[in-house]
This record gives sequence, C-alpha cells and structure tokens, in this order.
Amino acid sequence: MDVLLSIVLATVLISLIAFIGALTLFLKRQLLDRILLILVAFSAGALIGGAFLHLLPEAILKTGLDSHAILNMFLSLLVGFCLFFVLEQFIRWHHCHLTEHKIKPVSYLILVSDAVHNFIDGLVIAASFVIGFHVGVVTTLAIALHEIPQEIGDFGILIYGGFERGKALLLNFVSALTVVIGGITGYLLYGLIENNIVLLLPFAAGNFIYIASSDLIPEIKHKESVKKSAMHFTAFLTGIGLMLAVKFLFE
Repeated sequence: MDVLLSIVLATVLISLIAFIGALTLFLKRQLLDRILLILVAFSAGALIGGAFLHLLPEAILKTGLDSHAILNMFLSLLVGFCLFFVLEQFIRWHHCHLTEHKIKPVSYLILVSDAVHNFIDGLVIAASFVIGFHVGVVTTLAIALHEIPQEIGDFGILIYGGFERGKALLLNFVSALTVVIGGITGYLLYGLIENNIVLLLPFAAGNFIYIASSDLIPEIKHKESVKKSAMHFTAFLTGIGLMLAVKFLFE
C-alpha cells in the first residue's frame, strides 16, 4: 500500500475515535451530570499519565543522555506549560471584559492541547509508516488505545465546561482532525522535521501537566463527602493506570 495512503487512512481512523463521546448521547442528562466529575478526574489522570509515562519518556529516549539536548527538552516542557498559563489568562480576560460567556476557559484549553497532541501523533504516525508498514500499524494501534480513554475524558471536560453534547462532539472531532494534518505534514516534510519532532513531545507534555494540575485537579479535590473524594481519586488513578497499561502493552 502506498505510504501516503496508509498514513491518511491511519490518521482518519484515529480522528474518528473522537466520536466515542457519542456514547454519552444515550445517557440521561441527570446520569451524565452525576458522572461528569468522575470523567474530569479520569481525564486528569490520563493527562498526567500521558505526559509522564508516554511523552516525556519517549522524548528522553529520542534525545539520549546528551545534557544539552535534555535541557532543551525540559525548556520545551516549560514553554508548553507557561504558554498555556498565558493562554488561559487571556481567555479569562476576554470573557470578563468583552463578553459574558458560560463556557469555562478549560474547555478551550483542552481543545487547543488536544489539537497540538493530535498533530504530534500525526507526525509520529507518518514517521512510523515511512520506516515500515508494520511499524506504522503498531504505532497507530498504540496511539488509538491511548486516545480512547483520553477522548472520553476530554468530552467529559467539554460538557462540564459548558458545551452542549452535540457541539462538544463536533468540536472534539474538529480538534482530532489535526492528526490528519500532522500525518500529511510529517510525510511531506519528514526530512526537515525529523530531528525536531522530539521537542514537540515535551511541549505537549507541558500542556497536559498544566491543564491537569491547574484546571482539573482543583475541581475534584475540594469535596465535603469522603465517598465522593475517594471515587474521584480512584477515577484519577484509573486514568493513570490505563496510560501505564498501554505503555507496558506496547513496550
């Protein structure tokens, strides 16, 4: 099969995972409201797990033990973290001064971070298919298993942040389409960006860490009920556990 066609098919399939949130359309609103914070906790764990168990280890492996390269990697992480801090402040300022809006800033942040992450996934898929068809298939499967729990959590955040379910589903899919753009870009510019992809991994990790620590964890940690707190912490650990399971499965 032609390499470019393989890349396009693989990335389109990955983008369709965004529609897994459609399963919630069959849930009653009252039930969905009860599980939203569980999804938020789950997503926080998945984001933390994705950053520390997938993106950063992968970047370190590609960087090697060169101290200068490792410094650049962590600088990229800090840039990703700080950029989202500034972006969130801008969104909050825009909401407070220009218009009244019921959508929480974290909803926009999750769409942007997901778009960046999916674009990187597209670059990685392209690189893997250039290396070999078998490598491309395994990489695509690994990314798909990683995306399923994250997309469920992301969809929950969009709903919790104020979007209606239909609009959240559409926006989540649009954000996921950047994986196709990343795949085509990776194929066309592979020779030019091959050595720079590694810096995008910690950048995305910084995005994930900021969203999880600044926006999601604060939403779930201040609860009066011990039972609810334990439930949310269990969902958080489940998100991390799934990311760990995916890593061990494909090592």
